[in-house]
Order: sequence, then C-alpha cells, then structure tokens
Amino acid sequence: MLVSVLINMRGGRVIVQRSHSMFFCEPKWNEKDYICTVVIWIHMLITERIYVLEDVDVQAFLGVNNSNLMLLRTLFPKLRLVAHHNVLKIMGDSRETDRFLEILEPMVAYCREYNLLPEDVILRIAQGAKLPADDVPKHLILHGTGGKSIIARGDNQQKLVEAFEANDLVFAIGPAGTGKTFVAISLAVRALKSKQVRRIILSRPAVEAGEKLGFLPGEMKDKLDPYLQPLYDALEEMIPAVKLKEYIENNIIQIAPLAYMRGRTLNDAVVILDEAQNTTELQMKMFLTRLGANAKMIVTGDITQTDLPRGVHSGLRQALNILQGTRGIGYIAFQRADIVRHPLVQRVVDAYDRYDAERKKEAEAAAVVAQTI
Repeated sequence: MLVSVLINMRGGRVIVQRSHSMFFCEPKWNEKDYICTVVIWIHMLITERIYVLEDVDVQAFLGVNNSNLMLLRTLFPKLRLVAHHNVLKIMGDSRETDRFLEILEPMVAYCREYNLLPEDVILRIAQGAKLPADDVPKHLILHGTGGKSIIARGDNQQKLVEAFEANDLVFAIGPAGTGKTFVAISLAVRALKSKQVRRIILSRPAVEAGEKLGFLPGEMKDKLDPYLQPLYDALEEMIPAVKLKEYIENNIIQIAPLAYMRGRTLNDAVVILDEAQNTTELQMKMFLTRLGANAKMIVTGDITQTDLPRGVHSGLRQALNILQGTRGIGYIAFQRADIVRHPLVQRVVDAYDRYDAERKKEAEAAAVVAQTI
C-alpha cells in the first residue's frame, strides 16, 4: 500500500505511525513553508482485533497457567496474543489475523460444548484436520465440568427430558436418589447454554428436616445457603467454578428461597422448585402462578418425606390432585427402581416402605378392634 503523508515540521526525522507500525525517514525540505511530503511504502499493515470469549469458561479455554495461550503463540509466531479476563487481543499481519480468527471460532465452540480445550484439539483445528467423531452417549443431556457426559439414566429420567421439551410445567415426583433434581438442573443449564432462556431460577422452601437450627450468623445469603446447598452441588458438576460464580453474581443463575417469589413474574427462564413436598397449599399456588413468557417450570419432590409441621397439608399433594389432566403439564412418577445413588439407598428405601406398610396394617387392625368393642 502506498501512503502519502503531508507533515508540517521544522527539522529532524519524520515519524509516521500507522496501525501500531512505526516508520522513519529523512525529510526533503521546502524551506519556504516548511512543508514535507513523505512517501512511504508500507509492505505490511499491522491490525488489531478484539475477540470477546462469551459463554465459555475462560480458564478452560486458556488452559492451566495459560498453557493453551502459549501454544497458540507458538503456532502463530507472527501474531501478538494478549488475554485479559474474557477479552483476547490479536495484533499482527491482517492476513495472519484473519487466519487465526478462522480457527478461533471452532476452538471456542468446542470449549463451550465440552467445558475443556485439550492441546490435541487445538493442534487438529490449527492444522485444518477434522476432529474425531465422538461416540455420543445415548440420552446425552450436556457435558459437565471437565467434559463429563451427563446423561439420562433410566427410562423415567429420559421421560423427564422428553416431558420438559413438550410441556411448560413438569412435575417430577418420586423417592430420594432418583436424580429428579439433578436432571432438572441439567436441563435448565442446557437451555441456558443454547440461549433458549436468559436465566435459571432455583428455589426451595426453607424448611428444616426434623430439627431446629436456631439462629444462623451472617447476612441473609449466609443464613439461606445451608438450605440451598444441594442446588449448588448440582450446579458445580455442570458449570466450572469461575463461570458459575460469574453467573450467580450477574443474576443469570438465581438461587432463592420460595418465600422470595411472591410478586415476581419469571420470564425467559427455567424455574425449578425443589423439595416441593415442603410447600404449603398457598405457597404452591403462589409459585405456579409466577410463570411468565418464554419460561418453563419443573417441580420436584417426594411426598413421602414431608417436613411440614403437624397439621399443615402439603401443597405438592394438593397440586397433583387439582391439576391432573390439565393441558401443558407433564407428570413423571419415579419409582424405587429408578434410584441411582449407592445401591444401599434402594434397600434402605425398601426397608422403610415395608416398615410403613406394617405400621399402617397395625393401625387399621387396631381401628377395627376399637370399633367392635
């Protein structure tokens, strides 16, 4: 490119700076008006591009101790690559910059999908080679932290996935350990990553499981976190820690007790109510009427493990009776055979069920005897 620069100067050397390149030349003077016309051949124009790493774990993309970034610098020695937070600055020859951006997109897409970016993948993409076809696990929901495949385990978990896609409200009911909450949260994370919704809202009733915790120190968040910890545990298996913290700080993922839902309209979100058996009848009605535009709800619970005070009826049980057959609502009933925790958990549940059945028979027999006396 031929560049003509008109500079008003009195002496010395002419310094022309163009797109981060600096050129020096000796001027030819016109002493009358001190005007110097400098003609410079620019053989290489240096450009700068800014690329924002959106919806991707920056730490996973850059690698441990920026190992991936250093590999990219080795592969593209003519470029200067600088990373700051989620911004990648690329400086160098325009053609080389364009070539780098062409391979950057598939690398970002891979990292967004799998939450990791191995060096061999970078090398394959940089060389223009096709990535090996992955054996996609059956019933894959998404890839969690470290590329772990999160799948629907069992028929009823897969039915929950299908019911979520077909309905705006889904009830997932069944015993502990069947993966109701975990699958529900994974469906919400998948919807967020695919930009079907803008946020995830997770809620639970703040009810103690048979004991009084009394006064809890700290701010409101510190007081509520013990009740909501199971939700954090599930999220940490699906979203890298740094990205999860960012989502929570920006209210993209909101975790709140049920009492804070009154008055809200929940648009563009996946809303999950966990441990719904501990809602009162009024709380359940209040929650279900929060559903807004482009939103979906999943309600999970186990009606055999209610921690409500004696005499208080479960809102989940009432909702199941009232809403049965309503269009747009899906129902999935998990059974003991669907338990995916430690095998001992299923035997524990079976033992308690047998005990409860025997107690019920004894109570019925006692009632019959009392009537005959």
